[in-house]
Amino acid sequence: MRKLMVILGIMLLGVINVSAQKKYSVFAVGFYNQENLFDTCHDAGKDDYEFLPGGSYKWNGMKYSSKLHNMAQVLADMGTDVLPGVGCAVIGISEVENAHVLDGLTAEPPLAQRGMKYVHIEGPDRRGVDCAMLYNPQLFAVKNVKLLPYVPKLEKDSNFITRGFLTVDGTMAGDDVTVIVCHWPSRFAGSYYRELAAEQVKVIKDSLLRVDPARKVMVMGDMNDDPTNKSMSEKLSAKAEMDDVNADDMYNPWYNVLTKQGTGTLQYNGAWNLFDQIVLTPNMLNKKGQVDFSSLKYWKNQIFRRDYLFQNSGPYKGSPKRTTAGGVWLNGYSDHLPVIVYLVKQQ
Repeated sequence: MRKLMVILGIMLLGVINVSAQKKYSVFAVGFYNQENLFDTCHDAGKDDYEFLPGGSYKWNGMKYSSKLHNMAQVLADMGTDVLPGVGCAVIGISEVENAHVLDGLTAEPPLAQRGMKYVHIEGPDRRGVDCAMLYNPQLFAVKNVKLLPYVPKLEKDSNFITRGFLTVDGTMAGDDVTVIVCHWPSRFAGSYYRELAAEQVKVIKDSLLRVDPARKVMVMGDMNDDPTNKSMSEKLSAKAEMDDVNADDMYNPWYNVLTKQGTGTLQYNGAWNLFDQIVLTPNMLNKKGQVDFSSLKYWKNQIFRRDYLFQNSGPYKGSPKRTTAGGVWLNGYSDHLPVIVYLVKQQ
């Protein structure tokens, strides 16, 4: 591991323009929507009936086992373009049913070989889908885990139940880090509910930084909004340009990926959206003219693509290959693509 990090430090020299005597470590942090990672058993109180053997998906042991295998393959491959054999230190995930499926996921050989662990707290979602976080304990040490609830603001929404914000405190490369994993309310719920989620996440982030201004905070998840939408650009104040990020803002490296590169993480009617995002606090940035890698700093971002993740024929050609589409089991992966940010710290 140490030899690999030294090699990567040498690779980075031309990118960050620093002295050849210095050595750097690189860490990959990802997010991936698992698209309905359900087991085949009913969870009491949850509306998971469509993912039972007699449900609309005719979900059975063979399909479930294949889903675990497929998702583990992607999760293990994430980050290996830069860190071959190492992959991601941390991966936030959404749409997982319970701890049982996470036990099965981390027991799959590609993840088990790296000793990947998970954190998860059962949430209130009516369908039973939660957020969780996978981590490599050699690279990230978990200190504290909380599921902070989404709190309705209007009296008419008193029965509005949705996923909370999984907040994980830990250390990476000796730095104090907090990862907030989100799955904001769906597009069907209306933009107000995602804007409220963004306001609440900003309160969490701001409170963490008031206590510890040096803490690195990353907000990640399926936001069900693009970087250009109000929830992200205004309520969370996630800026497109690094030099525009002030103390109360965050940096969103995905804004220009959508608006300038014209690509994203999921398709709707043939057009790309970029709902899957990882945004960072200002203390993780080197703005113009700065070269300081004494603590973890942002290097670059990536929408993770492999040929196997895409439909290669038929009406959905070129879109992410789902597990099921049009009522047909495709033995695919997810309707979302994974996203990754790479962080650097001087050894």
